[in-house]
Amino acid sequence: MAGIEVVLMKAVAFVAIIAIGYTLKRAGFFHAHDFFLLSRMVLKITLPAAIVSNFSKISMDASMLILCGMGLLCNVFTLAVGYAVSAGKPKDKKIFAMLNLSGYNIGCFTMPFVQNFLGPLGVAATSLFDAGNAVMCTGMNYTVASMVYGEGEKPSPGRIARSLLASIPFDAYVLMTCLTLANIRLPGVFVALADTIGGANAFLAMLMIGVGFEIRADREKIKTMAELLSIRFAIGIGLALGFYFLAPLPLEVRQAVSICAVGPVGSVAPAFVGRLNGDVELASAVNSLSILMGVVTTTTALMVLL
Repeated sequence: MAGIEVVLMKAVAFVAIIAIGYTLKRAGFFHAHDFFLLSRMVLKITLPAAIVSNFSKISMDASMLILCGMGLLCNVFTLAVGYAVSAGKPKDKKIFAMLNLSGYNIGCFTMPFVQNFLGPLGVAATSLFDAGNAVMCTGMNYTVASMVYGEGEKPSPGRIARSLLASIPFDAYVLMTCLTLANIRLPGVFVALADTIGGANAFLAMLMIGVGFEIRADREKIKTMAELLSIRFAIGIGLALGFYFLAPLPLEVRQAVSICAVGPVGSVAPAFVGRLNGDVELASAVNSLSILMGVVTTTTALMVLL
């Protein structure tokens, strides 16, 4: 019982930080463009530091790299489901379903939960899952959708590689994975610095989500959101159960990837929808609502799995 109370208290604290960010934006303390500043701080400073900090505390063998494949295949599966459930619909509806059912918001949403409830091995497992997820989120999901749509710029392998390498969290995943596999340790002063900076990641990530949160939709759009998110989170729950009960992995790793599976939609989906002339406002609303649902599913998963 005490464990459930701790999970609920921390989850409530996360929701409170999101609410503070949203309230401060409505009060004029933050403005819409401040979301991008907070996002840069999380993605370029606190999240990479958290990755360095946690990888520095574990040992790992090459078998853990299977988690990268799991993150990639989860995206492939949700893309295929998006295509299947929109069969017979216009192309714009089809690519909207594909892009808003795929991708996982790991760095800015799931990682803070994992940081607070699982140990360094759980954070490392989440990072490896996100490395595979990032390959799809930063270009491949869009590439597949644009092929279905028949328009839009189709990223080349080189462009996708450059996009990945320009992502500091992805670079941190790759660097720390290589160092950990080689059993090379960073100097203590760097780890201490990463510990301090990475400790701010959960707060800044949740505050950023609150500042960026916005839902505007009419009845028809609400129906679309409900349908897509019901499918998305049903898939997530199914994958989480499969990972936890069937994957031949250590308990903390199974817990981590199960929590990843029930997280919200990838944060880049609205941008990709916009590139293909889709409904960006609706995609943004889906993204915001998926975060609220992700709080519920992630909290529930933590109470059940821990």
